[in-house]
Amino acid sequence: PYNSEPGGEERFNFFVGIFADLVEAGYILAFQDVRGKYMSEGEFVDVRPQNPNRQSREDIDESTDTYDTVEWLVANVPHNNGRVGIFGVSYPGFYATVSLPGAHPALKAVSPQAPVTNWFIGDDFHHNGAFFLMDAFSFYSSFGRPRPEPTRQGNAQFQWPNRDAYDFFLRLGPIKNVEAKFFGDSIKFWSEVMDHPDYDDWWKARDPLPYLTDVTPAVMVVGGWFDAEDLYGPLATYEAIETQNRGASNRILMGPWSHGQWAGGDAENLGNVHWGSNTADRYRAAELEFFNYYLKDEGELNLAEAQMFDTGALEWREFDAWPPANVEPAALYLQPGGGLAFEPPIESNSYDEYVSDPDRPVPYTEDVHLRRTTEYMTDDQRFAARRPDVMVYTSDILTEPITLAGPIAADLRVSTTGTDADYVVKLIDVFPDSLRDYESNDKRVPMAGYQMLVRGEVLRGRYRDSFEHPEPFTPGEVTRVHFEIPAVMHTFKPGHRIMIQVQNSWFPLVDRNPQTFVENIFLAPEEAFVPATQRLYRSSDHRTRIRVGLLP
Repeated sequence: PYNSEPGGEERFNFFVGIFADLVEAGYILAFQDVRGKYMSEGEFVDVRPQNPNRQSREDIDESTDTYDTVEWLVANVPHNNGRVGIFGVSYPGFYATVSLPGAHPALKAVSPQAPVTNWFIGDDFHHNGAFFLMDAFSFYSSFGRPRPEPTRQGNAQFQWPNRDAYDFFLRLGPIKNVEAKFFGDSIKFWSEVMDHPDYDDWWKARDPLPYLTDVTPAVMVVGGWFDAEDLYGPLATYEAIETQNRGASNRILMGPWSHGQWAGGDAENLGNVHWGSNTADRYRAAELEFFNYYLKDEGELNLAEAQMFDTGALEWREFDAWPPANVEPAALYLQPGGGLAFEPPIESNSYDEYVSDPDRPVPYTEDVHLRRTTEYMTDDQRFAARRPDVMVYTSDILTEPITLAGPIAADLRVSTTGTDADYVVKLIDVFPDSLRDYESNDKRVPMAGYQMLVRGEVLRGRYRDSFEHPEPFTPGEVTRVHFEIPAVMHTFKPGHRIMIQVQNSWFPLVDRNPQTFVENIFLAPEEAFVPATQRLYRSSDHRTRIRVGLLP
């Protein structure tokens, strides 16, 4: 959907340069504008739903469009050998995924990379029902503009009135002001999102995972552990193919990357955190081996089922399955006095109390900037730890390595004086205070005592029991809040400490929760935004824990 001829019909697509290894290997690369974008005719539909009940050629979806494209290419492109592979990053990763249902017989290998998968549960614009304001606004302010007729011209970028995103979105007020102040009714998808605040059939139809059955092409899913846009997508896509297709050729490759960084050639670091090598080399070698084997019958296929970079030990690990079969379930328990341990607390009726104020939301980064950064996924969290509305729990200094592998789950016990709330949980690697000689960074951030964000996730509290049926909190009542957090592969080294931070806002990454329950949170009026006193329990009778998997 991003223009297959960005420089005109005589210019190569941008991706030709990115995937130069495939060009040098003699592959024929084809790029196509999706239906309704740029020079392609028809109507564009965002993450177009699958159409399993097709009766005629007029009943189309992205799978049928892909089938027709493959059919045409094999019949018309000179020198092709009758085998086709498909890859795509991000939104094109979604189109790679939906090439799998009812795949053309000539389609032999597919690599969905950071694939857009579910825009309500975990990708791009919602995480567990919480609206990712910065990404949605920045993307749709230009991408969402209507295209009346085929064109090679893109839409103009939004003209920001200032350079401070925190200030801009706070001054904006309730999210319902976006359409009134900036979009009007011109951006259809934004209006549709505002009309579907809950996980209803409109959202469910846009999830391709249930349709990933009877998969015949070989699949290699690629993703980044620090992908701010689509971390959920690759993990969920691999899992869906694995569980719904017995015997399918299905692999996953996860590196220490931001969104699409593996394809950019330089992946030695992300922000202040360094990996010790250009980790993108692993991706390029795997991609070429994968396609050469299935499309050219060249070489042997020695790729492990799961190639996962350990973002703490700074090394690649290979597994026969993901999550690894020998992972042992465990839990990190919040302790009185800001402690964190693998044993439950013994004190009763113990909690931390603080005030969450939507007029002073916790920022997601200490940097002043306009667009959402990629580096926030490994940012130093010391700025947040110093706020009174961020609860901090830290383990003792580790004497031996602890490796976490696989999915995580937050299992909180909370209460609030309000009737709605967001809950943000962050898993953090605290570097030793004695650390010396770490690779320098552009911002000259001291790395001794650095609080590296390993994983952060949010739940909109109204969806604690159901994404389909939101419920208010009963003020003052101890309530269980449980939600899934995307997987990690991270070793906490000796001398480091494990930290958990819990907070109720992550602004303007996530829009502000008014903390007053309203039927459609996108229509919340100004007066609904009120401070609330939050309690986070860490006692023997109300245990808050973070469920993890330990790799021996």
